[in-house]
Amino acid sequence: MSLSPSEALSEGRRGSSPVAHNAVAIEDTFWQPRLQTLHERTLFHIYRQLEQYGHFDDYYRKWKPGTGRTPYVFWESDISKWLEAASYSLAVHPDPELEALVDKAIAFLASIQQPDGYLNIWFTVVEPEKRWSNLRDWHELYCAGHLIEGAVAHFQATGKRTLLDMVCRYADYIDTVFGREEGKRRGYCGHEEIELALIKLYRATGEARYLNLARYFVEERGQQPHYFDSEARARGEDPADFWARSYEYNQSHVPVREQYEVVGHAVRAVYLYSALADLAKELGDESWLHVCERFWQHLSSKRIYITGGIGPSEDNEGFTADYDLPNDTAYAETCAAIGLALWSHRMLQLDTDRRYADAFERALYNGVLSGIALDGESFFYENPLESRGDHHRQPWFKCACCPPNISRLLASLGQYVYGVNETEIMVHLYVQSTSTIAVRGQQITLRQETAYPWDGTIRLSIEAEQSAEFGLNLRIPGWCNKASLEVNGAEFPLEENLSKGYVRIVRNWQTGDSVVLNLEMPIQRMQAHPDIRDDNGCVALQRGPLIYCLERADNAEPLHRIRIPEAGELQ
Repeated sequence: MSLSPSEALSEGRRGSSPVAHNAVAIEDTFWQPRLQTLHERTLFHIYRQLEQYGHFDDYYRKWKPGTGRTPYVFWESDISKWLEAASYSLAVHPDPELEALVDKAIAFLASIQQPDGYLNIWFTVVEPEKRWSNLRDWHELYCAGHLIEGAVAHFQATGKRTLLDMVCRYADYIDTVFGREEGKRRGYCGHEEIELALIKLYRATGEARYLNLARYFVEERGQQPHYFDSEARARGEDPADFWARSYEYNQSHVPVREQYEVVGHAVRAVYLYSALADLAKELGDESWLHVCERFWQHLSSKRIYITGGIGPSEDNEGFTADYDLPNDTAYAETCAAIGLALWSHRMLQLDTDRRYADAFERALYNGVLSGIALDGESFFYENPLESRGDHHRQPWFKCACCPPNISRLLASLGQYVYGVNETEIMVHLYVQSTSTIAVRGQQITLRQETAYPWDGTIRLSIEAEQSAEFGLNLRIPGWCNKASLEVNGAEFPLEENLSKGYVRIVRNWQTGDSVVLNLEMPIQRMQAHPDIRDDNGCVALQRGPLIYCLERADNAEPLHRIRIPEAGELQ
């Protein structure tokens, strides 16, 4: 008997959906101060920078070549990511001042939208005659994707439809332009993003054509005759003059199903892989999951830093060769670590496997948080693992993709803590919080108490309207070599109830039930693969999910002279 695609996708896997971020009240001493800074300072700082750089005013209209700071064609995406972050914030921290700025930004974008639905600042104000003329380089559909994500977040946070209706008109117009039907362009974007955004729009509206358009953009990528070649010739250019020299740069060198290695620009790659995971889930298509899994295996075994950073090269902001992971010249863009986290979370929804949650956690605590200062007002674009003291956070960048990207991830942190399906709750991240989760037809209140990541003790307590049988799944991180578990004070057999790194507790739960998980957190010496030449003779120090950084301010000895004993306990 053959299985339907959806049945095949679920066989041997336990999928889940995220619990909405506004259903998770984060209360811990690690995250809550950072999130408060984000709400009170970072979002307003970013808005001020956008204003000062001219994103919101008529700077585009006044600008002429040679007159002042040159705007980028993709500046608009920074507005959209800020809108998304601000919307997540408003969902949990209502703020009239912030909401007024959001409404002002939306009104500005509405003033740009054209009668046919098109909505792009640059190609409306500066070069309207060049609309859709260079998908390879000019980010039009990428900008549309971030605008869609911002609109969905805004609608879900506020219930207001203004921005959502705007992007639906835009997406409807895009659907008339691109596709395989006669008279349409057989194109796709050089920077992936529109694909995953359209799937979000489909989920928010139920409109199937958005899912179908996302599928088209993924499946058309890399097909012959190559669209970017045809497009370049139409502009009077020789495709051979493409600065990146290869379409591996934007993952369009061959059709996606025929790709076997992670290549090219790192952010583009993981945004594409995020869309593949979404397609696998929405279509019940096992084949897309297999494509994701082979990319995952290649990346996680040969092309990732211990911090969760990806993309070692500044030249292409991306990947080079297997085990080419230098420390002092590591690019490891903050947006790439964010993209890895987003992809990991989507893979985790397809299968409750700690590999994906571990990767999310590693990227979050190390590759992402390094990108923002504790004051919330300065940022790293790239994150080298070794510095001579000349690498410093900046308040802004001309290409400022990272600050609003960090903001939207952190502002929505609650949605990454738990997963849920009809019969089970999955605890992916350990964060002190109170959450309301619907399972087995009733509302369960789940409380976490923990000092994680500084301490490995996690206490969970349950309140239920009435007793209910469901599975509670707790992640045992890959870095943890020894763990113990108690349910209502009695030892629970961990090993025999472990599946893909999650311990599964199935019982009839009722108010007052408690679970205590203890994860041992010794300091560990982490050694790299021997083929990573830059790490020969080196170790990294890890405790729990954190990779530690040695800084000159804390050490009397110059860092390059520090030696660590090969054995013995570290404190």
